[in-house]
Amino acid sequence: MGSQKTSKLNWIMPDVLLPEIPDHSVWLTDFGATGDGRADNTQAFCLAMEACANAGGGRVIIPPGLWLTGPLKLTSRLELHAMAGAVVLFSKQYEDYPLISSHFEGKPSVRCQSPLDAEGAEHVAITGKGVFDGGGEAWRPVKRWKMTEMQWERLIRSGGIVDKAEEVWWPTAAAMEGAGQFDRLHREGKQEAADYLPCREYLRPNLLSFRKCSRILLDGPTFQNSAAWNLHPWASEHLTIRNVTVRNPWFAQNGDGLDIDSCRHAVVESCTFDVGDDAICMKSGKDEAGRALGIPSEYIAIRNCIVYHGHGGFVIGSEMSGGVRRVHISDCTFMGTDIGLRFKSARGRGGVVEDIVIERIHMTDIAGDAISFNLFYEGVEGSGTVREESFPVTEETPVFRNILMKDINCTGGEHAFLVNGLAELPLEGVSVHNYTATTRRGVVCHHVKRLTLEDIRLYTTEGPLVKLHQSQDVDIIRLAGAGGQDDGTMLAVTGGKSARIECLDPLTADTHRSVSAVSGVDVRVTGPVSR
Repeated sequence: MGSQKTSKLNWIMPDVLLPEIPDHSVWLTDFGATGDGRADNTQAFCLAMEACANAGGGRVIIPPGLWLTGPLKLTSRLELHAMAGAVVLFSKQYEDYPLISSHFEGKPSVRCQSPLDAEGAEHVAITGKGVFDGGGEAWRPVKRWKMTEMQWERLIRSGGIVDKAEEVWWPTAAAMEGAGQFDRLHREGKQEAADYLPCREYLRPNLLSFRKCSRILLDGPTFQNSAAWNLHPWASEHLTIRNVTVRNPWFAQNGDGLDIDSCRHAVVESCTFDVGDDAICMKSGKDEAGRALGIPSEYIAIRNCIVYHGHGGFVIGSEMSGGVRRVHISDCTFMGTDIGLRFKSARGRGGVVEDIVIERIHMTDIAGDAISFNLFYEGVEGSGTVREESFPVTEETPVFRNILMKDINCTGGEHAFLVNGLAELPLEGVSVHNYTATTRRGVVCHHVKRLTLEDIRLYTTEGPLVKLHQSQDVDIIRLAGAGGQDDGTMLAVTGGKSARIECLDPLTADTHRSVSAVSGVDVRVTGPVSR
């Protein structure tokens, strides 16, 4: 039964092409650079990269030292190689960052040029064991609730300004006022970068922004302390990201680790993330802008990565209006993330998420849900809230289907598996195999269709092991578990639209033997349980 529901997951990952960099090298110090953390080396970087370009491409070697610079525009057939001990410190002076047309949070936007910036480039690499630091503290607002009182007081003493509600700290008054100015200019349809100069201090750059690029390699460095998102490839292809460390403070606003956005043919492997927002995230544009662009993120492999902190370990959405498909994530560990495997969207997004394979994932100390599908991401409901209202299905309705998860374990979390689906278009074609979870609650699904739960072991302290609401065509095969403070219910089914629920060969402990279902719902149980 499970194989029928995931039969469309037989796609093959294509080869991801690496960049080809000519065998030509220059040293940054050959162009007058000084690695004392004080000298401005922007000109030296530009001259070194220009020398490589004039030679048809090559490598700029950054030796150990503290190399202060403004933003860098990377060109084709270029490799930046930061040796161990090299720290590239990007300027904290706002005037060093010109405003450009870019993309942010799923829509075209005027932003400050990113410290590591490229557009339309091919064969680009950033390698070595050095560090690239985005100087994010000069840009980021900070929410009070994310800090201890001692940290908050220290932040206020450092300068900046606090909003009237005394809940958000801003580095400058211009940054705080820039939010309103930006919204007004956007509503007026202003598109010229010069129009946005008054709110430049609000327009925080991502640390790395590669747009419409091809054959990209990030191998070895640490990317840290970004003003907004850390690594953001957009509308690019043939990306290889390996052996990198991505770091942001836990309180970092928009402090995402890696956002693969409308990209195809990508491999992310053996990377470490410790960030202030989603860690490894798949995106493809937001709402009408994303649908009009119509570039899905597809053919992506993520393997052997570890996430120490983040809002989500692996995430799809919420900006997924161009679609996300054919993604394979395997052999990853999430420790202390807010949510482990996180899928999020909302009405208005549209887009299709499909053909996703997730296997051999290990999670511990998850603050929220181990696995979460939330199709009300823009809403205010809690994790257990049921939304019954149904709307017409249109191009604005997000679609999630054909998702396979297997060989997963989790210790610590709220729900082992939570689905908040749409009444008009339920989550469809999801299979979970060989999953062991020790969480407060077990499986809770609202509005799901064609679901398989096979070889599931749940150890909970509250509620039924599995609770299904308005769900159809569900196969539960070899469900086991223990715990719970209720009446020992193994399976609870609610909602008049629930239909064809089969529980086969349950292996539950004595504390979970009963099944409850609303009248008229077709629930079939084979095994030693009571009704």
